[in-house]
Amino acid sequence: MTVEEILALLKSMSNEKMLALNKKNGAGENQFGVKLGDIRNLANKIKTNHDLGVLLWKTKNIDARLLATLVIKPAALSATALDEMVKSIDLPQLADWFNAYILKEHPAKDALREKWTVSKNVWAARAGWSLTAGRIARDPKGLDIDNMLTRLENDMPKAAPEVQWTMNTALAQIGINQPQYRHRAIQIGENLGIYRDYPVSKGCTSPYAPVWIDEMVKRQKTSK
Repeated sequence: MTVEEILALLKSMSNEKMLALNKKNGAGENQFGVKLGDIRNLANKIKTNHDLGVLLWKTKNIDARLLATLVIKPAALSATALDEMVKSIDLPQLADWFNAYILKEHPAKDALREKWTVSKNVWAARAGWSLTAGRIARDPKGLDIDNMLTRLENDMPKAAPEVQWTMNTALAQIGINQPQYRHRAIQIGENLGIYRDYPVSKGCTSPYAPVWIDEMVKRQKTSK
């Protein structure tokens, strides 16, 4: 399939509710509002196709870019290309898919993580803290948790909403996975109060760090 054929197919899948949701979350006009499940199904048909994925990304169309994250081969991208791509993101859903399907698999992710957490670009900073949260959960060796907690305490209140979300995830992961820092992480969460009143659907865990930490620690104890 060509890029033009895929764009035409995506346009035919347009969904008014998804279009409205994307606009509400900050997407511009260059989108069709395709349901995420439909994008996944299309990706399964295309399978990995790096060159096509790069071309889809260059269209700047939201739906094409979401599809691109599923068909691009992460290791084939240079660190420079990743840096350019992450800074061109303009939607949280795209940022999350980019982080999950491309960044997590890239060999340069840790060097980029350190660079991005201090970036003034909100999407790079969001990605940097997302990678940091994953590192805390899976491979914390070598991380300066004391310094990280100080940074989170000082910087989270003034961070852009897009960045604040993944910084909060990093704070919660410290509390969940680092028992020696749990009390301090909870205290920081309580003092900042970020997401304290965040609406949560029944059965879901609150993103408010003290509640999130407490719930996940309880689950860890129950599973043992």
